[in-house]
Amino acid sequence: MHPIKARLPLLLLTVPLLSLLLAGCWDQQEVEDRALILGMAIDRAENPGNIQSKDRVNHLEPNPIPADKMIRVTASIAVPGRIPLGPGEGGGGSGSQDTTKPVWVVSVFGHTVNDALNNLQQQIADPKFLIHLRVIVVSEEVAYDTLEHINDYFRRDSEVRRRTWLLISKGEAARFLNVAPPLERVPTLYVLAMLDKSVHLGKLPRDYIGTFWSTQSKQGQEGYLPYVDIRRNENILIGGMALFRNNKMVGTSEPLEIGAFMAVQAMNPGGYSPLVDVPGIGPVMATTTLRKSKIDLEMKNGSPRFKVMIYLEQDLEEKYFEDSVIDEKAISKIEETISKEVNQIILNFIRKTQRMKSDIFGFGEHIRAKEHAYWSARIGSKEKWETHYADLPVEVQTTVRINRTGMQFR
Repeated sequence: MHPIKARLPLLLLTVPLLSLLLAGCWDQQEVEDRALILGMAIDRAENPGNIQSKDRVNHLEPNPIPADKMIRVTASIAVPGRIPLGPGEGGGGSGSQDTTKPVWVVSVFGHTVNDALNNLQQQIADPKFLIHLRVIVVSEEVAYDTLEHINDYFRRDSEVRRRTWLLISKGEAARFLNVAPPLERVPTLYVLAMLDKSVHLGKLPRDYIGTFWSTQSKQGQEGYLPYVDIRRNENILIGGMALFRNNKMVGTSEPLEIGAFMAVQAMNPGGYSPLVDVPGIGPVMATTTLRKSKIDLEMKNGSPRFKVMIYLEQDLEEKYFEDSVIDEKAISKIEETISKEVNQIILNFIRKTQRMKSDIFGFGEHIRAKEHAYWSARIGSKEKWETHYADLPVEVQTTVRINRTGMQFR
């Protein structure tokens, strides 16, 4: 047989395959034709009786969800071509500022998050996408009610990244999408940068929305979220942690108590600097650089008891009185005083979470892992653990070591 005729079937099969490589992207969609939502804020709707007849896209009357549960969703949508890729331009006037805003902030109302976002889609031309959603801010008013339906929607949406930040705001959440920081033109990116840098500085746990969902799913632990506020319309304050029980916010912590929580959990790097009055030396400040902890579980008389041993390394940053002499004896005294002060802060914070029945430390998970028979017989559910946690005996022992004093002494 002729060689060409022998290869003819192979050639006929190859040509259609090559045509597939030349077809291109048949389902492509340009970025300019997408409504990319960068940030989102969720507030309780004001005067729901006046707005329940508006934006009625997904339902008719009567609605099964009460009108007083309506929410307002504010979305920060990226304007194509206006998101800065580098440092902002210097100089220039402010005459064209309104025409060059990098984001478009839109507010809609709805009975649920999905209801509100469907109302949003009716008001914008391009299809909405949540793949670039980086920050979700929920007002404390909504969080004290429940986060159940909010978590349910975002968990089911495959576009939402598990590394998105979920924040609880003091007051109105929509304010965070309109902050005007001089360091960043896009408010959402400024909030994101502030949170990420706070983690690197040891000021905040790396608590993404995926981490919160995972923690809330555990039977022996409750979730927590960053609690934030705004100062002078441009400064964002990390005011503590929002504590939860069964998807409901039950209280907040102080900013310094974030460091107490991170000490128990041995989260590094360290970053908080408690101000302590040392007898004979005066007020001093020392910054934590390293945290270590060990949580021991002991069964005594058939009941669990915990002992938390914490080790902190610190640098002496400042002393208030100039004539105070910092020698080896003074260093030992500072270490002893700071150990007692920090120990009391941590113990008080644990007692605070027990009063709220919010085990953010995960003591219940230690019992489930090490004393599973006791858990199955005496507890068995998250609701019962909340009651047991309120009376759980916990002992704290803190040791502080000063490594650097910022000066030499003989």
